[in-house]
Amino acid sequence: MRSYVPSYQLVSPPTVEEALELLASGDGTWKPFAGGTDLMVLLEAGKLPHRQYVNIWNLDELRGIKVDESSVTLGALTTYTEVQAHPILGAEFPMLCQAAKETGGLAIQNRGTLGGNVVNASPAADSPPALLAYDAELELISASGLRRIPYSKFHRGYKQMDIRADELLRAIHLPRGGRPRVHYYRKVGTRKAQAISKVCFAAAADLTGSTIREIRLAFGSVAPTVIRARHAERALEGRTLNEGARTAARAALDADIAPIDDMRSTEHYRRQVAGRLLEQFLTEI
Repeated sequence: MRSYVPSYQLVSPPTVEEALELLASGDGTWKPFAGGTDLMVLLEAGKLPHRQYVNIWNLDELRGIKVDESSVTLGALTTYTEVQAHPILGAEFPMLCQAAKETGGLAIQNRGTLGGNVVNASPAADSPPALLAYDAELELISASGLRRIPYSKFHRGYKQMDIRADELLRAIHLPRGGRPRVHYYRKVGTRKAQAISKVCFAAAADLTGSTIREIRLAFGSVAPTVIRARHAERALEGRTLNEGARTAARAALDADIAPIDDMRSTEHYRRQVAGRLLEQFLTEI
């Protein structure tokens, strides 16, 4: 069953200001439409419930990757292809580039946007674990102003976000760190390509010798939202990396994740794989 296209309305404001005015004109009457890689699937399946959309694809103010000494700023309409091609992202944020490489096929990578991946709010999305591990910040704009929030506080529950109906995600900020890091990204799915993840894992660590100074562990597909594994992080920070530390982290991880059974996998499988990915990361570093 397909949606009846004439029953939908899509407008294309020429400026961000006009788009924000539309979003502010009704309490959720209008919703943003960017690359459409998720929404068009729902439209084709006859499961797109909302009827009025604001096309933001052509708004140049939401595009571009800017680099300064302290951060890299990615416009919300940055595509996965653009992420992969950027040399600074490849050198300093390789997990995000790997996530972009493993998202869909070439057509999706050319059209899908990083901002869309965030606000679609799927716990199985590929880029959010990397964004969490890199301490990303989100820049939200509306007709009444601008605000920035840590990405770690954006997701409040399954498909629930700290974004108002009149707001747009304008940009994603990635802080540039002074210390070298060890990076690790793994996506486990049914196939090697074009698969929704069963478990997704991104980790970054700073070490002094064999002692973990700081570590960030982020998972997708193991909870109602993408998560930081805070208990496992605390079990590792300040410790010498040995078998005891790995065992403690694996045990602590059980308190961080809450996987479910669904059509793609089972709670048991996800819990086991999440633990194995953590062990593999700690063994490799």
